[in-house]
Amino acid sequence: MKENKDIEKMLLNNSSYEAIMKTKVEQEFKQELRNAQKQKKKRIITDIKKVPRDKIFSKEAVYLVINKNSKTKSYINGVQAEGYLGAQKAVRDKLLSGISDSFVSENSFVKFEKIKI
Repeated sequence: MKENKDIEKMLLNNSSYEAIMKTKVEQEFKQELRNAQKQKKKRIITDIKKVPRDKIFSKEAVYLVINKNSKTKSYINGVQAEGYLGAQKAVRDKLLSGISDSFVSENSFVKFEKIKI
């Protein structure tokens, strides 16, 4: 019952209500900042030798594709790059071991660019 009277007094006095809302918004903002700081920051790796083997052909990996005929550039992810490899097992093994960071597939040149981990 006492709480209802306190709320009624605060509602009748606009300045108290505004102060309560201001402090509530500030608390929510501080909580959002804390949550943002807790989030893990991703790092970018450009050297294929430092990339974990299971991540080389993942969605996080970025590869540059240069078309030999039209001389155009485009970017694909690791899953798509693995598709470009097809049945080239020896080339796949070289990429996984970090010996090479690029390969040729029919009319395209594919090179590892970066990964966010």
